[in-house]
Parts: sequence; structure tokens; C-alpha cells
Amino acid sequence: QKEVAKAVKASGDEGRLTWSEIQMMKHTWRVAQELMRLTPPVFGNFKCASRDTSFDGFHIPKGWKVFWVSSATHMDHNLFEDPNKFDPSRFESSKKSSYPPYTYIPFGAGPRICPGLEFARVEVLLIIHHFITNYSWTPIIKNEPIRCEPMPYPAMGLPVKLRKNESSCSNSQVTCNSNC
Repeated sequence: QKEVAKAVKASGDEGRLTWSEIQMMKHTWRVAQELMRLTPPVFGNFKCASRDTSFDGFHIPKGWKVFWVSSATHMDHNLFEDPNKFDPSRFESSKKSSYPPYTYIPFGAGPRICPGLEFARVEVLLIIHHFITNYSWTPIIKNEPIRCEPMPYPAMGLPVKLRKNESSCSNSQVTCNSNC
């Protein structure tokens, strides 16, 4: 919240952010990256083997379809220390450069990386900015358990009590549930 408030103050325009204020939201983007590591936007994808190859002792003939699962890489103990822990600091520049290529792949990687990556980053940061500056929320179910089917997900759908902040129009109250 401090980072978003700093960006709003720098904008000086009723909270309307420009490119330079969006660039200030480095920790907020690391939080989003960690969320995408834990629950990637794309579960996986089929690829066709372009040549005969071997992986982990298995022979994969040219032409076979291979299904890659991004969460299998994102939750690998050999790549990410304590992978079940929510830790946005793992995406600080100094740490991020220590990860081998193709280990963090919420937008794919290499020549087929999502061309909308930067647009998605800006969009996520603006949504977080507006949500933090305009609303406050309280979970209805304290310590709600997480289930994995196959991705981590709040067992009861994360119902929250959502309040519009007084500084943003009228003070209204709504109860929301992600299953709606």
C-alpha cells in the first residue's frame, strides 16, 4: 500500500498514473509475479517434439505431443527455495538472475513468449492500484483452508466483505465471493 500511495502522490493527478508512476511499483509487481508463480495464468500447453530427444531418462520421438505444466517447474524445490512459501522477494533483480532460463514461465518463454507480457504487467499493476486505493476488504472466513485441484485455491471461494473507501465516491458495502 505504501508503494501505491507513493505512486499516487507522484502522479499529482487524482491517482491517475502515468508510465513513470507505474514503473515505481516494483514491489507490487514482485507480489504479482509470486502470485503467478503459485497459480500460473496458464496451467500448461501441448508442444510437438521437433526432433528425437531424451528427458530425465525418457525417449521422446520426433512428432510426439508433450504436455508441459508450468506449476511443476514453479514448485520445484531444486529451483525455488521453499516453493510453498509466499515470498515476493525471490523476484528481486539480484535473486531473479540466479534462476536458470525457462524456470519461471507464467507467460511462456523463448521465441514463443507471450507478446502481451508488458501489457499484462501494466494492466495488473493498474488493477491492483485501483483496488487498493478505492476499496478495503475483510475475509469472512478467517484462516480459510487452501485446496489444490490441481492449483492452490481457497476452499470456500474466498468470500470477503468489500467496502468502498470514503475517498472514492459513496461509502457502500458489498459482500463478494469469487464463486459468483
